[in-house]
Amino acid sequence: MAEGGVDAKADAKLIVTILKKGVASRVVAATKKAGASGGTIVLARGTANKDIYLKFLGMEYEPEKEIVLTVADRNMVDTMLQTIVQEAQLDKPGNGIAMVLDLKRLIGVVHLMANFPVSQSQSPGGER
Repeated sequence: MAEGGVDAKADAKLIVTILKKGVASRVVAATKKAGASGGTIVLARGTANKDIYLKFLGMEYEPEKEIVLTVADRNMVDTMLQTIVQEAQLDKPGNGIAMVLDLKRLIGVVHLMANFPVSQSQSPGGER
């Protein structure tokens, strides 16, 4: 395994947004305008029971989804989430969900490394 990688500490976050199909491109464009360096759109299919969608998520069952992955500095997370909520209307039931995850390590994102106060690691796959 190649040496390198970046320990992201608590400064890098991953915003995962699950949306109805057809909304993700607008969300990525809006977050880029708000300061994100980009985003990744993944096409997905939900497999949950139809009743679960209605009861717990408040969404009609539509199996085709888009997932937007956005890496952001912790200081930008609130701005990114506000942008996502506004663009995707996540404040209304049935339009999707967003969650924020801590990133422990980033590899292959040289353009982002300057944005995060990070330390270089010795092995990208190993734990510290």
